[in-house]
Amino acid sequence: MNKLPQALAAAALLVLAGQALADINVGVTVSATGPAASLGIPEKNTVSLMPTTIAGQKVNYIVLDDASDTTKAVANTRRLITEDKVDIVLGSTTTPNSLAMIDVVAEAQVPMISMAASARIVEPQDAKKRWVFKTPQNDIMMSLAIASHMADHGIKTVAFIGFADAYGEGWYQEFGKAAGLKGLQVVANERYNRTDTSVTAQVLKLVGAHADAVLIAGSGTPAALPQAGLVERGYTGKVYQTHGVANNDFLRVGGKNVEGTFLPSGPVLVADQLPANHPARKSALEYVAKYEAAFGKGSVSTFGAHAWDAGLLMAAAVPVALKKGQPGTPAFRAALRDALEQVKELAGAHGIFNMSSADHLGLDQRARVLVKIDKGAWKYQP
Repeated sequence: MNKLPQALAAAALLVLAGQALADINVGVTVSATGPAASLGIPEKNTVSLMPTTIAGQKVNYIVLDDASDTTKAVANTRRLITEDKVDIVLGSTTTPNSLAMIDVVAEAQVPMISMAASARIVEPQDAKKRWVFKTPQNDIMMSLAIASHMADHGIKTVAFIGFADAYGEGWYQEFGKAAGLKGLQVVANERYNRTDTSVTAQVLKLVGAHADAVLIAGSGTPAALPQAGLVERGYTGKVYQTHGVANNDFLRVGGKNVEGTFLPSGPVLVADQLPANHPARKSALEYVAKYEAAFGKGSVSTFGAHAWDAGLLMAAAVPVALKKGQPGTPAFRAALRDALEQVKELAGAHGIFNMSSADHLGLDQRARVLVKIDKGAWKYQP
């Protein structure tokens, strides 16, 4: 008489046990090859340092290479969602790739944390971008750091050259705002492709503008190309780069051509040079220690730190989301999105994160410093 109810109860317990032990699947697409490889490789490396259990749940990472290609990034995202059934997507490395992925994650209602810089990835917030978060500092934050330094050092005119894509255009728009606030005049505006091997025509126009300074809005090793051309043409003004070059591959490729360059950066780049009371010093040094223990002294980069911060955000949100749903379900993914939006005072490698429904970055001015390339190394500028 009691065998059937007992059997049903046992079956129910098995189902519940299976749900309790459901894995959290994390999809990752990064640019480990192609023009953005110097950014994507440290991001990929950093994923291997992320926790394999969170709040008692096993975490699986499915890592794909999008080869710095927008079409591939979209294909990877679709595969991760439809085939691997991921609960969250981390990536991609570049702004164009990340922008292209938004429609896919929004349609599937899977949260995404980008490691790319442009504010347009998360702004303005709408029905699609409510599923998207990011960890790198916004261009306007870094633009203001550059414009302030320029104004403080007597610069009046600036020539601009950037990538012929969303990254370059975003920087031109945001720097234009910062330049206006600081009384700077932008006297040239040039573009080039990430895969170009020569920018002679653009450099001639930059030099011909006779600007006090040049701002190069590129990322990774391709950003060294215009600077080499400027040196070759004898340009003697100050040169600024964006936080898109803050890795040792840029120093290696740029060599003497990039000596004396100024750039804004996340604090992790010069973590050991920061004042003891800097709010990000401790968390930045923790990431540096873990990365260099795994990949060698001097191997750390700011781009890997963006991935690390994405992992920290995810780890902070998971315990909250688990109260509302089980991994692998729409309820869990929605709860994860909601929990990300509620993260407060999270100390990351690049700053302190305070998310909200209106702000899916959550960083403030504590997340940036100014750096100079001095004798082939990064030097903190107080």
